[in-house]
Amino acid sequence: MIRWIEAADEKSRISREILEALPEWFEVEESRERYIAESAGWPFWAYVDEKGRSGGFLCLKETGKETMELAVMGVRKECHRRGIGRRLFAAAKDYAVQKGYAFIQVKTVRAGVYADYDITNDFYKSLGFKELEVLPDYWDEANPCQIYVMSLKSAVNTIATRHSYRGAFLQEAVPEEDLITIARAGIDAPSGCNLQTTDLIVVNDPEVLAQVKTQIDPPVAATAPAMIVVLTRRINAYRDKCFAIQDYSAAIENMLLAIVELGYQSCWYEGHITDDDRICDKIAAVLNVPEEYDVVCVLPVGKAAEDYHAPSKKSFSERVRFNRW
Repeated sequence: MIRWIEAADEKSRISREILEALPEWFEVEESRERYIAESAGWPFWAYVDEKGRSGGFLCLKETGKETMELAVMGVRKECHRRGIGRRLFAAAKDYAVQKGYAFIQVKTVRAGVYADYDITNDFYKSLGFKELEVLPDYWDEANPCQIYVMSLKSAVNTIATRHSYRGAFLQEAVPEEDLITIARAGIDAPSGCNLQTTDLIVVNDPEVLAQVKTQIDPPVAATAPAMIVVLTRRINAYRDKCFAIQDYSAAIENMLLAIVELGYQSCWYEGHITDDDRICDKIAAVLNVPEEYDVVCVLPVGKAAEDYHAPSKKSFSERVRFNRW
């Protein structure tokens, strides 16, 4: 389990446990003690197993108005190749996005200096970091520093960062211009035979929003300051082929990505409202939706009031194959 750690003494304890178990670079007492002392004041995540033992940690520090640095990260050798480092970084990246940072950077020994650090650099590259520059004098001429940077505003990174958020929202109104941007991303999605079977209703009037929320039982997204209601029409493209499901799915994904890109969070609520109790029909009645349309999804929109991080996912190699199974 990945845990966000608040207490400075717990941060110090965990970082000491991990750093003392890491390779010889951290056996230099001065370096180790500096990281232990400094990490107590930085945003800090730790992996803790089912028995409460810490297997790894990561902390960030602010290096500029738009940039955070992956200050130090360590995973016990016996915990390697279990996806722990990736899950720690996913939590840290989510935090940086949530706080509005544009970049994460990491400084490491230049590739080719030490074999162990070449492996580390490959790990950062696999996370999506790009080589930026070499600073020969940052450490010393024999061990030049390589800087890697990840943009948190790129489309590919937004895809990797986005995940469902089911927590509470801050009570801040979402500017209408942002809601327009999100909705436009939805209607710009591809549509089978360009039949444009997906329509949207943006709900940001407090009274109308309250009426919609009262129809959702059990309640979800009860604190969201805005919602986008997704509508679909079944129109055959040719013969008996209808692509309405594919159309609205593409529109929803576009909007979810736009929501994250603009600094908000959301969740794809479809099954909850289209189940046997037909909450979708009750929402349609509140919003005066024409009979030829079906309500298929609601997307809350707002700023997260709680910390969050990505769920664990299978590795790339478990789900992606080239050429044959």
